[in-house]
Amino acid sequence: QVQLVESGGGLVQPGGSLRLSCAASGIGFSINYMAWYRQAPGKQRELVARTASIGITKYADSVKGRFTISRDNAKNTVYLQMNSLKPEDTAVYYCNVDAWTTERRNWDDYWGQGTQVTVSS
Repeated sequence: QVQLVESGGGLVQPGGSLRLSCAASGIGFSINYMAWYRQAPGKQRELVARTASIGITKYADSVKGRFTISRDNAKNTVYLQMNSLKPEDTAVYYCNVDAWTTERRNWDDYWGQGTQVTVSS
């Protein structure tokens, strides 16, 4: 199993910045994709940004130029730097990883518990 612990959410004014972190832990695992999703009230969960182990990144059109995803493979940690935040960025942000574990001998999706980001004046 892989456990994900997120941190960094909170309340910020429009135009402000936040940095989310997500650390993966466990025994006998290897991570490929690391991603951030978000879910606003009454809406479906959507992909915000994703990074592959070889460094390829993908962003939702709504956050391009404002958000940056990065990862530290040595620490099994993914970050999301969010700049120029807008009220419409308000949501619960979830960390997601695609990981192989020696226990299951399979690639599986793992999710964090979510962290609230609120953009409001």
